[in-house]
Amino acid sequence: MPVFSYIAYPSKGISKEQLVRDLSAMNHCEVMAAENNDVLILVTDTRGEDQEKALQKKLKNLKSLESLAMAYGHTDQ
Repeated sequence: MPVFSYIAYPSKGISKEQLVRDLSAMNHCEVMAAENNDVLILVTDTRGEDQEKALQKKLKNLKSLESLAMAYGHTDQ
């Protein structure tokens, strides 16, 4: 069960609120807004490596997401 946490940055010209909506609509994602910056905390929790790879691919193609900075990662392997 891979669990990761990230700091998520919205793309230029995209609001933090739009990125919250986009990430919240995705399976295996929980997102929280930082109170004092235009960044988000994203926690992902998938059931295995295949789901994690599929989620990573979706995140890479999300136009409202500029970048992710991993803060924590854990896998059962």
